[in-house]
Amino acid sequence: MTGSPRPPLSRRTLIGTGLGVAALAATGTGTAQAAGGTSGAPAPGATAGGQATRRAQAFLAAAMDAYPDHGTIRLTQSYTDQAGLFSTAFTYDNALAVLAHLACPTGGSRAAALGNALLYAQTHDPAYDDGRLRQAYNVGPYTFYDGSPQPDGFVRADGTANVGTQFGFTGTAVGDMAWAGIALCALARRTGERRFLTGAVRIGEWIERVGRTDEPLGGYKFGVNGANERLPFTSTEHNTDLVGLFGRLARLTGDGVWRERRARARAFVEKMWEPSGGFFYTGTNDGVTVNKSPIPEDTQTWTHLALASKVHSRSLDWAAAELAVRDTADRPNSTVPAGQFYEGVTFSSASLLANEGAPIADGQPRPDRNGIWFEGTAHLALALRDRGHAGDERRARRLLGSIERAQDLLGGAQTVGGTALPAGSGVVSASSPLDTGFGFGYYPYRHTGATAWYLLAAARANPLRA
Repeated sequence: MTGSPRPPLSRRTLIGTGLGVAALAATGTGTAQAAGGTSGAPAPGATAGGQATRRAQAFLAAAMDAYPDHGTIRLTQSYTDQAGLFSTAFTYDNALAVLAHLACPTGGSRAAALGNALLYAQTHDPAYDDGRLRQAYNVGPYTFYDGSPQPDGFVRADGTANVGTQFGFTGTAVGDMAWAGIALCALARRTGERRFLTGAVRIGEWIERVGRTDEPLGGYKFGVNGANERLPFTSTEHNTDLVGLFGRLARLTGDGVWRERRARARAFVEKMWEPSGGFFYTGTNDGVTVNKSPIPEDTQTWTHLALASKVHSRSLDWAAAELAVRDTADRPNSTVPAGQFYEGVTFSSASLLANEGAPIADGQPRPDRNGIWFEGTAHLALALRDRGHAGDERRARRLLGSIERAQDLLGGAQTVGGTALPAGSGVVSASSPLDTGFGFGYYPYRHTGATAWYLLAAARANPLRA
């Protein structure tokens, strides 16, 4: 995540919206099928099936097409309406959607349309013309909690991109930018169209100007907040993302400067390695001292996907062992229906120690220490498949089976743009409310990011390898 336990404007922060336990419990509706053992462990030979991936693709399509009356330039809504974020479309989620569409045989046109929308946001920002993208945008109309109307789609009446101001999603994080750049590079490589590479280069140059630091630990810092103030944290995850982006830019442009920048980001990541434990720390708050707690999942799996380092691949075993959770209906604060269970990993070491007697945040429910983070579970499944050690494929298939059961059975009766989703389509963020340990939580709402990572894992498509 980030070098700070409570970072401002984290790309994954979900602001408290007053939703209570009852509302969240309702999202966990669904009953286990008696004949296929869907509430139990998957069979040893279970794989990511074609039907499950088609339903995941259907969710991404529905979330992208939720506001047909508000223009053809559009992004994908990140969460179902029940999450309380209305039509918010996070840049990170949309970059993942591009990559997931490209991993599917028939997804090229949707990927290109989302790429064009990211370029539109980059060139039609209401305040800046420096290559940045914001944390999130609005893609459809709604009335905010204070009664103020939000009438526009992604493109506002004055032609500017509709930045997510009402939730404060106006900052720019290096990690978000990196993922958008990775997506644009992938489109440039697939289509040969220069505009996508131009947009990715602009992103890379913004990161170099704003993020580069000469502090002792080096690397690239977090980004800027909504007031355009630079943030002091340096994140292992963000610098891992940059290894992926700068590697792609080096390959596509042939310019050696990107190899130097990639090496700088990689050097920071490797400084976060803890050899005695076989894992990566989260980052630094001040550029001098390593922040050693909490330890998140994505810094263990994305590092393998980006670095392909035999020396560091033990981080996958650390995540698989130390962050493993099993969520059942009898767990405190679980919203899993009776008769079902799910296996996977949680968000961080702090998630396992969450106070189950207190709400995650004001207006939010109490956490389940064993809540599954399905996005992270897909990270691990893909990374294990990529590593290919003895037993890795079997472990990956078991994780994918858990995600597929969640798609079948969790998050029923949810909508996007007020429209019901196709049955059993889209993966929820979490099996039950979970506390990340970074000041926010994940909940059982169907999610573009989790669904996209599932599709990448099912397709064995590594987005971080140049």
